Amino acid sequence: MLTTTTCRVLAPGDLGAALALLESEPVNNAFVTSRVQVAGLDPWRLGGEMWGFYEDGRLRSLCYSGANLVPICATPEAVRAFAERARRSGRRCSSIVGPAESTTLLWQLLEPSWGPAREVRAHQPLMVTEQLPPDITPDPLVRRIRKDEMETIMPACVAMFTEEVGVSPMAGDGGLLYQARVAELVGAGRSFARLDENGKVVFKAEIGAATPTACQIQGVWVAPEHRGKGLSVTGMTAVLRYALADVAPVVSLYVNDFNTPARASYRRVGFREVGAFTSVLF
Repeated sequence: MLTTTTCRVLAPGDLGAALALLESEPVNNAFVTSRVQVAGLDPWRLGGEMWGFYEDGRLRSLCYSGANLVPICATPEAVRAFAERARRSGRRCSSIVGPAESTTLLWQLLEPSWGPAREVRAHQPLMVTEQLPPDITPDPLVRRIRKDEMETIMPACVAMFTEEVGVSPMAGDGGLLYQARVAELVGAGRSFARLDENGKVVFKAEIGAATPTACQIQGVWVAPEHRGKGLSVTGMTAVLRYALADVAPVVSLYVNDFNTPARASYRRVGFREVGAFTSVLF
């Protein structure tokens, strides 16, 4: 029998089916799920379109098309359909990111028209944990950042982003969108840091995506002059304690495979690898 397929932009009425698919892989999809749970599928509120791939009338795969292009539960057939739609609309995103297999295929199909990329990070281990390490004391000086401490946390956030991504988040619009995102996390109580006696950030991290099922830690950074002192281990344990107590029963993150010190720190805290992401940066 022939299979009938179609790819289209989802509408608000498709929310239930989209959430069911997103929640079928809660760790992989935490970033997009958290956005959809808050904003629904309206493109203005969501910050982008949600594309759906249907087989015989049933929603099988998704692709978020906004500042990032993110394939979700995407079969090879769906990836090909998403790539064709992305080619027609032209590149509007600053990155393609998602599970390694589908993201790699998506980039292979898009590279002839969208390439070259500034950088391709082909293997970023996805790590999870559900418990605190029994033998590590959380750093008691790591705490939530208050709304009146934006000027304190922003330089560390900019330094982290620039070091991690290779470009400053203050370029282009002067950093307005990035500052708004940092402010959103601070306001939600999901930005954490340790400050020294002069009020300078020594360690920081955020819980960037949060659903009732899983959350994702991001933006982990230690001030260069304090690296090698074990602050990332005790600091991450402190953030993990907040995450498990206040946010979700499963905590995840993904890390560059070449960042050996970070991977060792996360393993020390109890994170284990369960998969891999790929990021294509423009």
